[in-house]
Amino acid sequence: MRQDADPGPAVPDPGPAVPDPGLFGPGSVTWQLHGDPVMWIAGVRALWLQALHPVAVRGIMINSTFREDPWGRLLRTASFVGTLSYGTAAAAEAAGARVRKIHRLLGVDDPGLLLWVHCAEVDSYLSVARRSGVPMTDAQADRYVDEHRVSARLVGLDPDAAPASVAALDAYFEEIRPRLAGGPDARTVEDFLRRPPVKPVLVPAREVIWRRVAALAYDTLPPYAHALYGTPAPDDDTVTHRLVATANLLRCVPARLRWRLPPRHILRAMDRLGPGARPDPYANLGPRAEAGEDTRAHTRKGASGR
Repeated sequence: MRQDADPGPAVPDPGPAVPDPGLFGPGSVTWQLHGDPVMWIAGVRALWLQALHPVAVRGIMINSTFREDPWGRLLRTASFVGTLSYGTAAAAEAAGARVRKIHRLLGVDDPGLLLWVHCAEVDSYLSVARRSGVPMTDAQADRYVDEHRVSARLVGLDPDAAPASVAALDAYFEEIRPRLAGGPDARTVEDFLRRPPVKPVLVPAREVIWRRVAALAYDTLPPYAHALYGTPAPDDDTVTHRLVATANLLRCVPARLRWRLPPRHILRAMDRLGPGARPDPYANLGPRAEAGEDTRAHTRKGASGR
């Protein structure tokens, strides 16, 4: 009777595939923070700030589609940030490779300019979020800045050259301030942000919604930025009150409704990792969360969009 051939050593069962958490993952400050709708205001604030670097904004005006397709450029930027925050590691790396290629082809890959754009974004996201009421400890704020050295690498920067803490970020702005100016290109960006071109049917929405959001984002800029734009800095307490009120109004829109807008990065991440990956900064950031306590019962009404 023939015996079966020796099948060799057993191959261990690798088990189910581990879902890809991406470059940051649900345990990061970035994952929690970028799910808050106040990031829309923070993104516009970043544009106001970035336009004050004469060389950087000149490169944008010459080499990008800002003039011809401003809304498309804004949406592509938002999609890039969403992919880095919530996409798989492979998707984020691919998005970064595309951006680096575009930078090389257009000749806008100077490390100093890339660092300015990076720092203006990180500072805007962090400062607007904290000022709007998102609970963050100083340690969590430092973690957020440090996490985004990954983002710096993806756009072509040496991550070691990017700030790794809030103090280092503040020091960067102190060092670069003498090189900033509210020149003609900054005025062009200002004109767009205050009155962007839209189809006639959307003009009422622009006047009622967009202009208020853009004006609020502008008001959150630091005093030196207001001076460069030629306007007096508004009262801090008044701006903070308006920002908190606007942010809480945005947070009243159910999160799943907000996240259904294309390209649905957060919902796709939750499908990939499970419902426990849901971003909720009011539950997962702040002193209680840092201490390992469950803070869901203490979430501010309307903050999480539930």
